[in-house]
Amino acid sequence: MTRIAAPDAVGAGASAITPGYRRYALFILVVVYTSSFVDRQIMGVLLEPIKNDLGLSDTQMGFMSGLAFALFYATLGMPIAFLADRLNRRNIISIAVGIWSVMTAMCGLATGFWTLALARTGVGVGEAGASPPAHSMLADLYPEGERSGALGIYSLGIYFGIMIGFLVGAFVADAYGWRAAFFVVGLPGLVIAALVRFTLIEPVRGAADGIEAREPDPLDWSKLISEVRGGFVHLLSDPVSRNVVLGIMLVSFVGYGGTVWGASFFIRSHGLTLVEVGVYLSFAIGVFGAFGAFLGGRLADWAAKKHAGGTMWIVAAAKFAAAPMVVWFFLETNTNVAMVIYLPTLLLGAFYLGPSFAMIQSRAPLAKRALASAIMLFIVNLVGLGLGPQAVGIVSDLLAPEFGAESLRYALLLLSFASVWGGWHYYLAGRHLVRIRQAEAA
Repeated sequence: MTRIAAPDAVGAGASAITPGYRRYALFILVVVYTSSFVDRQIMGVLLEPIKNDLGLSDTQMGFMSGLAFALFYATLGMPIAFLADRLNRRNIISIAVGIWSVMTAMCGLATGFWTLALARTGVGVGEAGASPPAHSMLADLYPEGERSGALGIYSLGIYFGIMIGFLVGAFVADAYGWRAAFFVVGLPGLVIAALVRFTLIEPVRGAADGIEAREPDPLDWSKLISEVRGGFVHLLSDPVSRNVVLGIMLVSFVGYGGTVWGASFFIRSHGLTLVEVGVYLSFAIGVFGAFGAFLGGRLADWAAKKHAGGTMWIVAAAKFAAAPMVVWFFLETNTNVAMVIYLPTLLLGAFYLGPSFAMIQSRAPLAKRALASAIMLFIVNLVGLGLGPQAVGIVSDLLAPEFGAESLRYALLLLSFASVWGGWHYYLAGRHLVRIRQAEAA
């Protein structure tokens, strides 16, 4: 690949994509990511009213909030990313937002387990088309030295989305029922889809890295399987990427399980009402989680300038520091104390997002960045989003004969130790990065 000096304004013409436009594009993509997490995670605050209304078990609710969504979300991300590496990424994102918004509203029409599971599957189908092309676009807008910070800001959408979903979901469900909550958070996404389509510009691939522009590969579906196989080979053979994927997979397994079942935990074990838990979690996750994602990205960019492995070691340190607080939180019976302890665990728990996304993009071949992101998300979401909430529901049901209403507390505690294991893989990723940088320098 031929490298050229990275310009201040990158993409489809220097006059079109300026530093100001880059900030606007990042803002709109944060809004997109926020919408996806509003629609994805609203199930967390609605689990109890849906379960009681439809007469479902914890295992069934874990399936609908996990596997029913994640299976199609994770699998379809790869062919959509194959398209995104060749076609207009902006248009793909716009279509995806429209699909998941309509399907979220359809959840409000569900009459039982299977109709709700099908609607949740539709939400997963739509959301499969957002993050891989968005990661790829941001990698073409921000150079490597700013990428962790930019993708850390992009990751704020997770926490803003959970905040809005919990807050709006709780108040609307309390006043008008859980069905109305799906309509209220779903339909505004159609406006976001229009903003993406008519206000964003498709950036030139590789411009932020100073790589001379070239046309994307032609669309040839016969190459899909071989390219996906090659993408898996890259992620699993590159020691840095492999450990990042394993780290984010384990951390997400704990994180998604805790987020989906967090409201139910506070309701069952601490006696909070639906509105009380919605207000508290929207504040806690929206403020402390979002600040953690922002701070983690910024610290990773700073640490990378100080030490070759600094980007990954910042994440490992956050995971190890949070572990004893997580144990304390789940064993604490005083509600006020538990609510305070929860805040720093959220802040430290969010450090991994920007550095993980940025490292996968930086280690991937230029023409395969969307695909690399999709394969990472396939692994992460199948295990994290798909099995995390499902595992909590199953373990909770298994512990119920012994612990009764407290079974959820101990299910969440037992599964939380996987996050420390994830921290170890981030430490290993940093060690491999040091070795690779030393070899490159030599």
